[in-house]
Amino acid sequence: MSNLPQISEAEFEVMKIVWKHAPISTNEITEKLLKSTLWSPKTIQTLIKRLVTKGALTYEKRSRVFVYTPAVKESEYIGQKSRSFLNRYYGGDITAMLSAYIEDDRLSESELDALRDLLSQKHKKGGR
Repeated sequence: MSNLPQISEAEFEVMKIVWKHAPISTNEITEKLLKSTLWSPKTIQTLIKRLVTKGALTYEKRSRVFVYTPAVKESEYIGQKSRSFLNRYYGGDITAMLSAYIEDDRLSESELDALRDLLSQKHKKGGR
């Protein structure tokens, strides 16, 4: 896996929109973020430019409109962040992390059921 760019929390909000709706124009990104944030259009444009500079977004100019697509896969980015969190706080031990969540009642019964299902499916497929 390649080194993925460091993305701030605000930039991550922009990326979520692009991942979901790409290809997407500057105006469409702005319109969607104005509904869920208190950011100004100028702030949103700055975040988009930063993401392009970092290599997280690519763009194509279509007449007068800039259209953006992600240069980073959402699954890769989330996977990297998850591994980083796991390594930083739990020494890479997923069992320790899940135990902490279960013991502190941070997982609902439906989340526990979903985990059981995932583990069961992985076991049936002969996972490691």
